[in-house]
Amino acid sequence: MKQLQFKLNSFVLTTAILVACAPVTVAQRKPAPVQSYKVIATYPHDTSSFTQGLVFASDGQMYESTGLQGESTLRRVDIASGKTLQRIDVPAQYFAEGLAMVGDELLQLTWQHKLGFVYDRATFKQKRTFTYPTEGWGIAYDGVSQLVMSDGSDTLTFLDPKTFAPGKKLRVVDAGRPIANLNELEWIEGEIWANVWMTDRIARISAKTGEVNAWIDLSTLFPRSQRLPPADELNGIAYDKATRRVFITGKKWPRLYQIAIS
Repeated sequence: MKQLQFKLNSFVLTTAILVACAPVTVAQRKPAPVQSYKVIATYPHDTSSFTQGLVFASDGQMYESTGLQGESTLRRVDIASGKTLQRIDVPAQYFAEGLAMVGDELLQLTWQHKLGFVYDRATFKQKRTFTYPTEGWGIAYDGVSQLVMSDGSDTLTFLDPKTFAPGKKLRVVDAGRPIANLNELEWIEGEIWANVWMTDRIARISAKTGEVNAWIDLSTLFPRSQRLPPADELNGIAYDKATRRVFITGKKWPRLYQIAIS
């Protein structure tokens, strides 16, 4: 009996030591905080634009990739009026998705064809194409050396901006819970901001760890109860680095919003 009791005591002590010395896992972290916002300005948005990608250039130009089979386009848009200043139609067989700008080129994804288009920013002339092994959802550029792409899963893939060769993969989690349906992306001040499809929230993701640093709750920006057809999901983030303005819109939404995070 004493031998049994000694073994039990030793087991309990060993277990306690192992638990005490075990590193804190991602699963033990608290869920990311939820941030509020305020609307700074509101602009018209073309309700024919099924927004899949949004980019703000340093010269004040805004570019938009729109989706749907047979309706996909690349556009240069006037923010103040919402009017399309320049446009090219994507071949009807493709469903266009995310958009990024690298130098003087615009990179546009397609959904299921695993094919991306590279355009001259000034003329919209297609210069070349590139391929990737997954679906294409969102894409963003850090302005230096990295592209990052989403495919609708919980994993982001980094790409070389010159060769488009895939690099490291980053799984996105909040308190250990994988965050799937990552959609349109924007790189903002060292974080990757991602629309999460079928929700009204944006995840602010650490580009180093994949951990969600915070959530932005936009459910009151354009409430679902007010979204009459053809208005669809929240999807569209653009960042003006010079003035730190954040622009938000959605698929066939009537408005583009400039917001500030509280």
